[in-house]
Amino acid sequence: MDLIGKAEQFFAASGAVVIHGGNRAYYAPDPDVIRLPEPEAFSDAESYAATKAHEFTHWTAHRTRLAREFGKRFGDDAYAMEELIAELGAAFICVALGITPEARDDHASYIAHCLKVLKSDKRAIFAAAAHAQRAVDYLHGLQDRAAVA
Repeated sequence: MDLIGKAEQFFAASGAVVIHGGNRAYYAPDPDVIRLPEPEAFSDAESYAATKAHEFTHWTAHRTRLAREFGKRFGDDAYAMEELIAELGAAFICVALGITPEARDDHASYIAHCLKVLKSDKRAIFAAAAHAQRAVDYLHGLQDRAAVA
């Protein structure tokens, strides 16, 4: 599979550590590492880039970056808020990079869990969008730094 060059450049400029292998994509805060399956495990380059964008949005939450702290346990409301931020951030990144990924099955489950948060707090979508925009702005700022270097 040919990866999307502009997406790979965008992510590389961050300096984040990305490890490929396994069958799950996730960000691990303690070692500060993004884990992704091999690109060939994805249906296409757009899906790989979109998943990478989701995990990079999580990566911005680290205490040395934006220090965004929500959920630590899968399934709690705070975790759902962080997932909503990552989904929105990935969407914003994909738009900026001109990527149109196919919807994945897990998108629906992320959003379904987020609905609980959205129903309990009518302003949650605005807060999540603001956090997602800050994450994307942070990543774009790293592009500027990489270009100068």
